[in-house]
Amino acid sequence: MRFLITGGAGFLGVALANHLVATGHHVRVLDDLSAGDPSRLDGRVLFSRGDVRNVPVLWTHLQDVECVFHLAARVAVSESILYPQEYNDVNVGGTVALLAAMRDVGVPRVVLASSATVYGEQPSQPVHEGMRPNPGSPYAVTKIAAEHYLFTLSKLYGLQAVALRIFNAYGPGQRIPPAHAPVVPLFLKRALGGGSLVIHGSGRQSRDFIYIDDAVRGMAAASLTDAAVDQIINIGSGEETTLKDLVRRVTAVAGRELSVLTNDAQNGGVSRLVADLVKARQVLGFQPQINLSEGLKLLLEKDPQFDRKRVVI
Repeated sequence: MRFLITGGAGFLGVALANHLVATGHHVRVLDDLSAGDPSRLDGRVLFSRGDVRNVPVLWTHLQDVECVFHLAARVAVSESILYPQEYNDVNVGGTVALLAAMRDVGVPRVVLASSATVYGEQPSQPVHEGMRPNPGSPYAVTKIAAEHYLFTLSKLYGLQAVALRIFNAYGPGQRIPPAHAPVVPLFLKRALGGGSLVIHGSGRQSRDFIYIDDAVRGMAAASLTDAAVDQIINIGSGEETTLKDLVRRVTAVAGRELSVLTNDAQNGGVSRLVADLVKARQVLGFQPQINLSEGLKLLLEKDPQFDRKRVVI
């Protein structure tokens, strides 16, 4: 098939693009490089720099495309609180622009990378797709809005739409920016560097960490399975891990202790969040293959930024 991946130079996008070309598909990537790194893309991927809100640019890159993976978005929850207008403009406005451009060009199918953050605090776990969203940040609100636009406009335009609520993906190639860093690579880097770490909240809050290869397999299946059309589907590991347990697993893999301080005075986010995968199994035949301990070992082995001789705090 011929795919376009918006935001395809980011962490998820690179892994997805490389997987698709390795399995015989043709892949184009559009990314504004606000956070992406195209140097990690397979040489068979056709990369272009551009903004997903620019409809004429989209018209060009959508020619002959059969399916779009829409990953382009601003993704830091805490940053979205500071810049809600920008997050709305990119995450919601970019989705609307893409759907309009797909209508104009005649591209039939789109898979939206939504987020598990839309669930927010829920009365029970694991969370399933039928639960009412309870967003706790502007980022989560933009993802719910993007889902609504996705299904509303797809029905009006005759598109085949799928929304994937992706949980905490981690793996080789994930950036560790100075602010708003993802927890798995941050914890591992601090452990290898002999550093300390502050966890906001009690550390008993739990998350669902899914290794990048598993996430990519689920995403690829959603683009190729007709039963996924018009569906919202969780993509996670189904394994609930507290941040304190994550610290224990990271230190075991790194072979070094990590000094951890907890800051109960600051909000640590939702108390629990783990994916119900019943629908993913039924619709996509999706079954995660790599548990957290195995994934951490693979991350340490495969990602050059965790070279023990080079890691600094």
